[in-house]
Amino acid sequence: MVRPQCHCTLLLSCSSLPACSSSSLLHHPSHPSMDAAAMESLILELHAVEAYKFGTFVLKSGITSPIYLDLRVLVSHPRLLSAVANLLGSLVPATSPYDLLCGVPYTALPFASVLSVARSVPMILRRYHETGAGTAPAMRTQGSFRAGDTVLIVEDLVTSGASVIETVAPLRAEGLLVADAVVVVDREQGGRENLAANGVTLHSLMTLTEVLAVLVRHGKVTEEKAAEVKRFLDANRTVAVPPGTPVKPKVARMPLAERARLAVNPMGRRLFEVMEAKQSNLCVAADVQTRKELLELAKKVGPEICMLKTHVNILSDFTPDFGGKLRSHFCTPTMMPSSHLSTVDLYIKVAEEHNFLIFEDRKFADIGNTVTMQYEGGIFRISDWADIVNAHVVPGPGIVDGIKLKGLPKGRGLLLLAEMSSAGNLAQGDYTAAAVKFAEQHSDFVMGFISVNPASWLATPSSPAFIHATPGVQTVAGGDALGQQYNTPCSVINERGSDIIIVGRGIIKASNPAEAAREYRIKGWQAYQTSLS
Repeated sequence: MVRPQCHCTLLLSCSSLPACSSSSLLHHPSHPSMDAAAMESLILELHAVEAYKFGTFVLKSGITSPIYLDLRVLVSHPRLLSAVANLLGSLVPATSPYDLLCGVPYTALPFASVLSVARSVPMILRRYHETGAGTAPAMRTQGSFRAGDTVLIVEDLVTSGASVIETVAPLRAEGLLVADAVVVVDREQGGRENLAANGVTLHSLMTLTEVLAVLVRHGKVTEEKAAEVKRFLDANRTVAVPPGTPVKPKVARMPLAERARLAVNPMGRRLFEVMEAKQSNLCVAADVQTRKELLELAKKVGPEICMLKTHVNILSDFTPDFGGKLRSHFCTPTMMPSSHLSTVDLYIKVAEEHNFLIFEDRKFADIGNTVTMQYEGGIFRISDWADIVNAHVVPGPGIVDGIKLKGLPKGRGLLLLAEMSSAGNLAQGDYTAAAVKFAEQHSDFVMGFISVNPASWLATPSSPAFIHATPGVQTVAGGDALGQQYNTPCSVINERGSDIIIVGRGIIKASNPAEAAREYRIKGWQAYQTSLS
């Protein structure tokens, strides 16, 4: 599987395109890995080869436009074609690896072909085949692929997104996974939103507004013409997908209170209720190394969160009282004076005081009998104090049975790892489908999933009672040197269809964790409210 990366050296041979410089990037809004000067030069080069045309044009969407973008001309300019294709390949964050490329027929095929060769990524084609005399040719998928492969869609420009949707639908019908599309120019006329409603995140190299600004600044187009195009854009910001396009119906998100009533697992129901009461879908990953740090962090972020995610096996000063005194005191926190409480007791008191749940990120991954002992016994005695734990589905359904055996009688809940946020992980396709299957078979104990892009799943849970929590969230998309990838709260909730944002370093490494948590809570909750409409 390909992990997207920026091949900036490919631009060094392009005399009129400034090279990407990792040491002096002025991050471009559409393309965060390309500096503003390079983007400006690229726009001017496209103008020089007459890729932008002004006049009166009827687009595929049916609307009449004063501007037309003809990127087919790039086939006669191989250096420019190669540069643009490789920039498209660097648009997708490494959190969205892909196995195959598919260019939208037919203008985008040159871009996809060049990118396929440059990155050594296999490509598939959607093309017409003759079906016999008297019948219309049928569009088929050509190339080597298998169900579960992830496909990156390549397109030249997007207006309503209809062409991309028409390409995505049959690929998904053949068992392929499609979650991302790259495009040279976003005309900003509803395509991004239409694609998001179909579970596809659009990544654009440039927008039409940015193109116009550069052309006006360099005297390539008059301010009057630019104003005419701007009026056109303002009047056509939402272009509907043409009738007959196989659009995935957008399902409005069910309010938390209604989902709580549908939840079979008691802890799942309680989590929905906490989220609604606190107006928070924020979980903080408390990856700290001492009990003191854990307690201090819990006090600071407690008012803003619905869950606190712990890793007790990285606490250097862990003691058995974490499990021994924890749960009994949790039920009656005022029975003992604060001065007599252990650090862990105080931590649980904070949890009750601020009404959040404790999620131990244990990631169980062994056979049923072993996980039963890991969950209940040992020095950690996790089942005594953790409201929620999680598990991989690699061992099969026995792992759920093993944890459920000890957790269900205590009213605990389980999240299954359906996807992961690290680059190059294998939790996708059939693995994700298996997680959904196990969850539905154990809905009395499994309350939801750790997921990255549930909007793209082919196999989706039949009940909205299952909750999705997504790690790797920061206010700016990107990644770290160890493969962790980040998406924004808006992207995670609105485009990827998750419910809870899990934030770690963006809060615990902040100069003011309490303020950072408040800001993340507001962003996450606003994204949730937007998704209800």
